[in-house]
Parts: sequence; C-alpha cells; structure tokens
Amino acid sequence: MTRCSDKDNDEQTDDGAEKPSKNQKKRSKGGKHVSFPPDEQIVSGFAEHRNTDRKADSCLTLTEVTVAYQQSCSKHQVQPRAHILHQLQQGVCVGGSVKCLDLKGERLDHRSCEALEVVLKSLHFDFINLQAAQLEENGASSLLDMILYYESTTHLDISDNSSMGTSGWRALAHLIKQSVRLSRLDVCNVPVVDYPAQSLSKALLTSRLTVLHLHNAQLSGMPLYTLVGALKSNRALQQLHLTNNLLNSYQDALQLGDLLRYNTTLQTLELSNNAVADAGLEELCDGLRWQTAGLKVLLLRNNQITAKGMLPLAKALPVLKVLQVLDLGENLLGNEGIQVIREPLMLNCSLLQLGLAQANITCEGAVALAEFLAESRQIQQLDVRQNEVKVGGQMALCLALRINRSLASLELDHIPPQEQDEFLMETQTRLLSEITQRCLANARRSGLAAGTFETLPIDADGPADSMTTA
Repeated sequence: MTRCSDKDNDEQTDDGAEKPSKNQKKRSKGGKHVSFPPDEQIVSGFAEHRNTDRKADSCLTLTEVTVAYQQSCSKHQVQPRAHILHQLQQGVCVGGSVKCLDLKGERLDHRSCEALEVVLKSLHFDFINLQAAQLEENGASSLLDMILYYESTTHLDISDNSSMGTSGWRALAHLIKQSVRLSRLDVCNVPVVDYPAQSLSKALLTSRLTVLHLHNAQLSGMPLYTLVGALKSNRALQQLHLTNNLLNSYQDALQLGDLLRYNTTLQTLELSNNAVADAGLEELCDGLRWQTAGLKVLLLRNNQITAKGMLPLAKALPVLKVLQVLDLGENLLGNEGIQVIREPLMLNCSLLQLGLAQANITCEGAVALAEFLAESRQIQQLDVRQNEVKVGGQMALCLALRINRSLASLELDHIPPQEQDEFLMETQTRLLSEITQRCLANARRSGLAAGTFETLPIDADGPADSMTTA
C-alpha cells in the first residue's frame, strides 16, 4: 500500500500551536540533535524543507520504508531491530496509516532513536508503544521531537521510562502542547513529581489531549495540586485515569472535588485503588453536585469506602443529572450501605450502570437492590459479582426483573455461592436461567445488542468466573 499525502502536515501551526524556536535544540553526547529553526525546520540533520520531506515520502510502500530503515540503521551504526522489521514486513498500510508501532521492551538508545526517524516521517501510526523502552534523556528528547514534527501518532504510551531526564520531559510537554493529532497519552509507573509534574501541567493548559492515563505516578500531594490547577481550565480532556496513586481522603480528595466544581468537560474520572475513603467521597459528592454537564463515569473501586460513605452519596444521587456509570466495587459497603442508597437510587434519573462487585453484600443487600430495580426505568447494568448472594437474593432479583424493563445486564458469579439443599440448588439454577432470559428480553426491547456493556473488572488479575447476562 502506498503512503498518501498527509493533509494534516500544515496543521502544526493552527490555533494554539506555537512554532518551535532555536533555543529548543536537544543536545546529545554524539553532537547530534533535533532542532526546529523557524524557517527551515531541520530535523536530525535533514536540511530539506518540511513540505519537501512530506512530498518525497508520500508514496513510499512498506517495503520501501523497511529498506529505508535498514539504511538509516547502517548510517547511525546500529543493528536494525528484528521486531521493528517484522512489524513493517507484516503490517497493513491503509492510506499511509498503520495500526501500531510496538516498541515495548526494546532498549532504545540515542542512535536507535535517530534511526527510527525515516519510519516516523513515512508513516502515521494509530498507536506507538514505547513502554519500558529504557529511554535515556537524549534519545527520549529526539524521539519525542520527531513524533511531534511528523505528527506520527494519535495514541502514545511512554510508561515505565524513568530515565528521560529534564530534556525528555521538556520534549514530552512540547509534544502535548503542540500536537494536533495526539489524542491519548499514557505515562504510567513513573514518578510525575517536581519538574515532570510542572511541565506536564503547564502543557495541559492548552493541550488537545482527550485521554490521559497517569497510573502509579506518585501524584499524591503537590503533584495532584499542580495537575488539578491546570485541568480546572482545560476544555479538551475527556478522560482522566489516576489509579494506584495513593490519593488520600484529605488534600487529594479536596483537590478532586474542586476539579469537579470547575471542569465541565471531563467525562470519565477513574480513581480506583487509592485511599479516597468516606471523607474523600464526601468531597467528590460535593463537587458532583455542581455538574450540570460533564462527568458521566466515576470509578471508585477499592478505595476503603464503607457504609458511612454512602451517606453523602445518598444526598447527592437524587440531584445528579449527568453521572451514568458509578463503580463502587471492592469497598466494604455491606448490606447497611446498600440500604442507605436504596431510595436515593430510585430518585436518581441518570445512572445507567452500577458496579457493586465484592462489596460485602448478602441476600439482604440483594433484596434492597431488587426493590430499586423494580422502581427504576433507566438502569441498564448491575454488577454484583463476588458477593454472598444465594437463593433468597437471587429470587428477589428475579422477581424484580419481571417488573423491570430496562436492565439488560445483571452480572452474577458464574459459579454462585452453593446451597446445601438439593431443592435449593435446583431453584438456584432455574432462577439464574430466568434472570438471563429476562435481561436478554430487555436488551432486545431496548435495542441493546449483547456485548454493548463493557464489563467492570473485578481487579487487574481478577477471576473470569462471572456471568454477563446480556
């Protein structure tokens, strides 16, 4: 397949994008650098004008790109990476775009990064994976500058690279700020503190990113304060994922509550595997009350939340008009917590998916949920996996589904808690079958196809023993 001309080539200087300047040169030990003079815009020693580069490379086939990469490796005195050659040889190029350039785990020193320029300028990738590529400062800086200059990808994963140095983080901030194509960025398992936090936050003030993953980035405290300060005025970001950051129930939750008060663009906030706790949930609920447009998905799995935390949630639920997905799994809510939110759930008019997996619920809590289901006209998915819901709770849920016309997916354990009595075991099998059939009927009635819902994960390595009924 041929590389079609790239119409987005000239978009780098569109609204909000700044022209690079001479003082942004990246130095390397070998004297090689990537620079951005305003007139010639030279990259890695190529003196041709940017448009000339694009025109010359606009009709290269994957075979020609492979040959060019091998020649580039020879020029930079590095061995061509077998994994890269395999991807180029086996890849499918459609209109100059390739699905993925996977460099995960490849050790990319400075010269290896320089050799990749011919690939980055010839093709556009939906996803470039640089996870654990052992990028050092000069290599990271050059490679990120190339990705920006050639607008090489829409999704970049640069996780597990802890040695990028100041120049590397500066180049990443430059990419975030200026790229017109990059829409998703993953920077996980690296400390985003001090200069990285400051440069990232400053870039987000004018970024076009719509999805940002910052898992396990040591954001608690000042880094989160700096990040939220930028995101309050950001009008592009739609998804923010902050799992495993030790976020606490005091200063961190207060900052996140402020973010929800001022930002109406963010649609997904993932905070699973932190320590938001009951006090932190109260801060989040206070922020949610201000949301008249914006946040639709709030994921709070495994956050040390108890039944006490359901009190502020109960006050917020009736007035929420936007929130559609709420995941409270792996929190010790218990039957008491479910009883607290039962009536507020009935009064809520926005919630479509509710996650309560592994929430210490028994049949008593299932009965309370059944009462909610019988009244709800919009709930579409309910997850109660890994709870001690036996025949009594299953019967209540089944009876509720004879009334409910919206629930299309009731997720129960594939191997439910076993009853000892043979009659109860037979009853359990019959109830689960009826629940499945009634959910399928609701899905057909609502025009929701099987697989419409994304199953809320139990945990990263959680069991697959679950039953999705639609």
